[in-house]
Amino acid sequence: MLLAIDVGNTNMVFGLFEGEKLLGSFRLRTAPGITSDEIGILACEYFSRFSHAPESVDGVIIASVVPQIMYSLTSAIIKYFGCEPLVVDVDVDAGLRYDPKLLTVREKLGSDRSVTCIAAIEKYGTPLIVIDFGTATTVDAIDSQGLYRGGTIGAGLRVSMDALIQQTAMLPRVELCMPERVMAGNTIEQLQAGVVAGYVGNIEYLITQIKRELDCGVVRVVATGGLSRLVSENTPLIDIVDSQLTLDGLRLIYGRNRMPQALVKGE
Repeated sequence: MLLAIDVGNTNMVFGLFEGEKLLGSFRLRTAPGITSDEIGILACEYFSRFSHAPESVDGVIIASVVPQIMYSLTSAIIKYFGCEPLVVDVDVDAGLRYDPKLLTVREKLGSDRSVTCIAAIEKYGTPLIVIDFGTATTVDAIDSQGLYRGGTIGAGLRVSMDALIQQTAMLPRVELCMPERVMAGNTIEQLQAGVVAGYVGNIEYLITQIKRELDCGVVRVVATGGLSRLVSENTPLIDIVDSQLTLDGLRLIYGRNRMPQALVKGE
Protein backbone atom coordinates (compact mmCIF):
# COMPACT_ATOMS: atom_id res chain seq x y z
CA MET A 1 0.00 0.00 0.00
CA LEU A 2 1.02 3.60 -0.59
CA LEU A 3 0.87 6.31 2.05
CA ALA A 4 0.57 9.79 0.50
CA ILE A 5 1.03 12.83 2.75
CA ASP A 6 0.11 16.41 1.87
CA VAL A 7 1.63 18.80 4.42
CA GLY A 8 -0.16 22.15 4.47
CA ASN A 9 0.15 25.16 6.73
CA THR A 10 -2.80 24.08 8.88
CA ASN A 11 -3.10 20.30 8.48
CA MET A 12 -1.18 17.26 7.33
CA VAL A 13 -3.46 15.03 5.23
CA PHE A 14 -2.57 11.33 5.11
CA GLY A 15 -4.09 9.18 2.37
CA LEU A 16 -3.76 5.38 2.17
CA PHE A 17 -3.97 3.86 -1.32
CA GLU A 18 -4.25 0.31 -2.55
CA GLY A 19 -3.57 0.66 -6.25
CA GLU A 20 -5.70 3.55 -7.46
CA LYS A 21 -8.26 3.17 -4.67
CA LEU A 22 -8.14 5.55 -1.72
CA LEU A 23 -8.85 3.32 1.29
CA GLY A 24 -9.12 6.23 3.70
CA SER A 25 -7.60 9.47 4.86
CA PHE A 26 -7.04 11.38 8.08
CA ARG A 27 -5.69 14.75 9.21
CA LEU A 28 -3.20 15.80 11.84
CA ARG A 29 -2.54 19.41 12.78
CA THR A 30 0.65 20.89 11.39
CA ALA A 31 1.79 21.87 14.85
CA PRO A 32 5.14 23.63 15.41
CA GLY A 33 7.37 21.51 17.59
CA ILE A 34 5.48 18.26 17.05
CA THR A 35 7.79 15.29 17.54
CA SER A 36 8.34 12.27 15.34
CA ASP A 37 6.87 10.03 18.04
CA GLU A 38 3.71 12.13 18.26
CA ILE A 39 3.21 11.90 14.51
CA GLY A 40 4.03 8.19 14.39
CA ILE A 41 1.80 7.19 17.30
CA LEU A 42 -1.18 9.23 16.05
CA ALA A 43 -0.81 7.80 12.55
CA CYS A 44 -0.56 4.24 13.90
CA GLU A 45 -3.72 4.80 15.95
CA TYR A 46 -5.59 5.54 12.73
CA PHE A 47 -4.22 2.38 11.14
CA SER A 48 -5.22 0.33 14.17
CA ARG A 49 -8.74 1.78 14.30
CA PHE A 50 -9.44 0.84 10.69
CA SER A 51 -7.64 -2.53 10.83
CA HIS A 52 -4.71 -1.58 8.63
CA ALA A 53 -1.21 -2.68 9.56
CA PRO A 54 1.60 -0.11 9.34
CA GLU A 55 3.77 -2.95 8.02
CA SER A 56 1.55 -3.15 4.93
CA VAL A 57 2.81 0.26 3.75
CA ASP A 58 5.54 -0.33 1.17
CA GLY A 59 5.83 3.20 -0.19
CA VAL A 60 5.48 6.77 1.11
CA ILE A 61 5.44 10.07 -0.79
CA ILE A 62 5.23 13.57 0.70
CA ALA A 63 4.51 17.05 -0.63
CA SER A 64 5.12 19.82 1.89
CA VAL A 65 4.98 23.59 2.16
CA VAL A 66 6.23 23.54 5.76
CA PRO A 67 9.99 22.78 5.82
CA GLN A 68 10.14 23.11 9.63
CA ILE A 69 8.13 19.92 10.15
CA MET A 70 9.88 17.70 7.63
CA TYR A 71 12.57 16.30 9.93
CA SER A 72 9.99 15.08 12.45
CA LEU A 73 7.69 13.76 9.72
CA THR A 74 10.33 11.83 7.80
CA SER A 75 11.76 10.45 11.04
CA ALA A 76 8.27 9.25 12.03
CA ILE A 77 7.79 7.52 8.67
CA ILE A 78 11.13 5.75 8.93
CA LYS A 79 10.65 4.73 12.58
CA TYR A 80 7.00 3.65 12.52
CA PHE A 81 6.47 2.52 8.91
CA GLY A 82 9.92 1.29 7.97
CA CYS A 83 10.03 3.29 4.72
CA GLU A 84 12.26 6.01 3.37
CA PRO A 85 9.77 8.53 1.93
CA LEU A 86 10.02 10.21 -1.44
CA VAL A 87 9.69 13.99 -1.10
CA VAL A 88 8.38 15.98 -4.07
CA ASP A 89 10.85 18.65 -5.28
CA VAL A 90 13.60 17.07 -3.16
CA ASP A 91 13.78 13.45 -4.34
CA VAL A 92 11.48 13.67 -7.37
CA ASP A 93 10.10 16.36 -9.65
CA ALA A 94 6.32 16.65 -9.94
CA GLY A 95 6.61 16.79 -13.72
CA LEU A 96 4.51 19.89 -14.35
CA ARG A 97 5.41 21.59 -17.64
CA TYR A 98 5.69 25.37 -17.73
CA ASP A 99 5.06 28.01 -20.38
CA PRO A 100 8.60 28.85 -21.66
CA LYS A 101 7.95 32.52 -20.90
CA LEU A 102 7.67 31.68 -17.20
CA LEU A 103 10.97 29.81 -17.06
CA THR A 104 12.83 33.10 -17.27
CA VAL A 105 11.82 33.89 -13.68
CA ARG A 106 13.39 30.60 -12.52
CA GLU A 107 10.65 30.03 -10.00
CA LYS A 108 8.41 26.97 -9.88
CA LEU A 109 5.21 26.35 -7.98
CA GLY A 110 5.23 24.99 -4.45
CA SER A 111 5.11 21.20 -4.41
CA ASP A 112 1.48 21.08 -3.25
CA ARG A 113 0.27 23.21 -6.16
CA SER A 114 2.29 21.37 -8.79
CA VAL A 115 1.08 18.00 -7.47
CA THR A 116 -2.53 19.20 -7.55
CA CYS A 117 -2.16 20.50 -11.10
CA ILE A 118 -0.66 17.19 -12.26
CA ALA A 119 -3.65 15.30 -10.84
CA ALA A 120 -6.17 17.70 -12.39
CA ILE A 121 -4.55 17.39 -15.83
CA GLU A 122 -4.52 13.59 -15.59
CA LYS A 123 -8.11 13.30 -14.36
CA TYR A 124 -9.89 16.07 -16.27
CA GLY A 125 -7.77 17.04 -19.27
CA THR A 126 -6.89 20.55 -20.42
CA PRO A 127 -7.35 23.52 -20.49
CA LEU A 128 -8.01 23.92 -16.78
CA ILE A 129 -8.29 26.30 -13.89
CA VAL A 130 -7.37 24.62 -10.60
CA ILE A 131 -8.43 26.29 -7.33
CA ASP A 132 -7.25 25.12 -3.92
CA PHE A 133 -9.26 26.53 -1.03
CA GLY A 134 -6.82 26.07 1.83
CA THR A 135 -5.14 28.35 4.35
CA ALA A 136 -4.29 30.36 1.25
CA THR A 137 -6.45 30.33 -1.86
CA THR A 138 -4.44 29.50 -4.96
CA VAL A 139 -5.71 29.66 -8.53
CA ASP A 140 -3.62 28.01 -11.26
CA ALA A 141 -4.12 28.11 -15.03
CA ILE A 142 -3.21 25.28 -17.44
CA ASP A 143 -3.51 25.87 -21.17
CA SER A 144 -4.72 23.44 -23.85
CA GLN A 145 -1.17 22.11 -24.33
CA GLY A 146 -0.88 21.20 -20.66
CA LEU A 147 1.50 24.06 -19.87
CA TYR A 148 1.29 26.01 -16.63
CA ARG A 149 0.58 29.64 -17.54
CA GLY A 150 0.36 31.40 -14.17
CA GLY A 151 -1.96 31.94 -11.25
CA THR A 152 -2.83 33.85 -8.11
CA ILE A 153 -2.33 33.57 -4.35
CA GLY A 154 -4.72 35.14 -1.85
CA ALA A 155 -5.89 34.80 1.73
CA GLY A 156 -8.13 31.82 2.40
CA LEU A 157 -11.71 32.35 3.51
CA ARG A 158 -11.06 31.31 7.10
CA VAL A 159 -7.92 33.44 7.28
CA SER A 160 -9.88 36.45 6.03
CA MET A 161 -12.58 35.98 8.67
CA ASP A 162 -10.04 35.40 11.47
CA ALA A 163 -8.08 38.52 10.51
CA LEU A 164 -11.21 40.66 10.58
CA ILE A 165 -12.29 39.35 13.99
CA GLN A 166 -8.81 39.78 15.47
CA GLN A 167 -8.55 43.38 14.31
CA THR A 168 -11.97 44.49 15.58
CA ALA A 169 -13.19 44.77 19.15
CA MET A 170 -16.93 44.20 18.76
CA LEU A 171 -17.38 41.75 15.90
CA PRO A 172 -18.18 38.13 16.89
CA ARG A 173 -16.81 34.96 15.35
CA VAL A 174 -19.50 33.50 13.08
CA GLU A 175 -20.13 30.37 11.05
CA LEU A 176 -18.74 30.43 7.54
CA CYS A 177 -21.86 30.15 5.40
CA MET A 178 -23.71 32.12 2.76
CA PRO A 179 -26.58 34.25 4.16
CA GLU A 180 -29.95 34.29 2.42
CA ARG A 181 -29.47 37.95 1.47
CA VAL A 182 -26.39 40.06 0.81
CA MET A 183 -28.29 43.11 2.07
CA ALA A 184 -28.43 41.65 5.57
CA GLY A 185 -30.14 43.14 8.60
CA ASN A 186 -28.04 41.92 11.55
CA THR A 187 -24.36 41.81 12.42
CA ILE A 188 -23.91 38.06 11.97
CA GLU A 189 -25.48 37.96 8.51
CA GLN A 190 -23.69 41.15 7.50
CA LEU A 191 -20.37 39.53 8.41
CA GLN A 192 -21.28 36.43 6.43
CA ALA A 193 -22.36 38.55 3.47
CA GLY A 194 -19.26 40.71 3.54
CA VAL A 195 -16.75 37.91 4.03
CA VAL A 196 -18.34 34.82 2.44
CA ALA A 197 -20.33 36.42 -0.38
CA GLY A 198 -17.51 38.87 -1.02
CA TYR A 199 -15.05 35.97 -1.21
CA VAL A 200 -17.23 34.11 -3.71
CA GLY A 201 -17.43 37.27 -5.81
CA ASN A 202 -13.64 37.54 -5.73
CA ILE A 203 -13.29 33.95 -6.93
CA GLU A 204 -15.79 34.54 -9.73
CA TYR A 205 -13.82 37.58 -10.90
CA LEU A 206 -10.55 35.63 -10.90
CA ILE A 207 -12.09 32.75 -12.86
CA THR A 208 -13.60 35.10 -15.44
CA GLN A 209 -10.41 37.09 -15.87
CA ILE A 210 -8.14 34.03 -16.10
CA LYS A 211 -10.41 32.46 -18.74
CA ARG A 212 -10.13 35.68 -20.73
CA GLU A 213 -6.33 35.73 -20.42
CA LEU A 214 -5.97 32.03 -21.23
CA ASP A 215 -8.08 32.45 -24.37
CA CYS A 216 -8.43 28.68 -24.74
CA GLY A 217 -12.14 28.30 -25.45
CA VAL A 218 -14.01 26.10 -22.97
CA VAL A 219 -12.00 25.86 -19.73
CA ARG A 220 -12.97 23.50 -16.92
CA VAL A 221 -12.70 24.80 -13.37
CA VAL A 222 -11.71 22.23 -10.73
CA ALA A 223 -11.79 23.03 -7.01
CA THR A 224 -10.23 21.24 -4.06
CA GLY A 225 -9.50 22.03 -0.41
CA GLY A 226 -11.51 22.23 2.77
CA LEU A 227 -13.95 24.97 1.75
CA SER A 228 -14.31 24.05 -1.92
CA ARG A 229 -17.82 22.70 -1.51
CA LEU A 230 -19.08 25.80 0.31
CA VAL A 231 -17.82 28.03 -2.48
CA SER A 232 -18.91 25.77 -5.34
CA GLU A 233 -22.47 25.60 -3.99
CA ASN A 234 -22.71 29.36 -4.34
CA THR A 235 -21.34 29.90 -7.85
CA PRO A 236 -22.04 28.30 -11.22
CA LEU A 237 -18.46 28.91 -12.37
CA ILE A 238 -16.91 25.89 -10.61
CA ASP A 239 -17.47 22.70 -12.61
CA ILE A 240 -15.91 20.00 -10.43
CA VAL A 241 -15.14 19.57 -6.72
CA ASP A 242 -12.49 16.92 -6.01
CA SER A 243 -11.48 16.67 -2.39
CA GLN A 244 -8.71 14.11 -2.97
CA LEU A 245 -7.02 15.85 -5.88
CA THR A 246 -3.66 16.42 -4.17
CA LEU A 247 -3.53 12.89 -2.79
CA ASP A 248 -4.26 11.52 -6.26
CA GLY A 249 -1.45 13.67 -7.61
CA LEU A 250 0.96 12.19 -5.10
CA ARG A 251 -0.16 8.69 -6.08
CA LEU A 252 0.43 9.45 -9.77
CA ILE A 253 3.87 10.96 -9.16
CA TYR A 254 4.90 8.03 -6.98
CA GLY A 255 3.85 5.62 -9.71
CA ARG A 256 5.95 7.47 -12.29
CA ASN A 257 9.00 7.61 -10.03
CA ARG A 258 8.66 4.35 -8.16
CA MET A 259 11.85 3.06 -6.65
CA PRO A 260 12.63 0.44 -3.99
CA GLN A 261 11.88 1.78 -0.53
CA ALA A 262 14.71 1.27 1.95
CA LEU A 263 13.45 -0.73 4.87
CA VAL A 264 15.14 0.73 7.87
CA LYS A 265 13.03 -0.50 10.78
CA GLY A 266 15.27 -1.81 13.49
CA GLU A 267 18.34 0.09 12.29
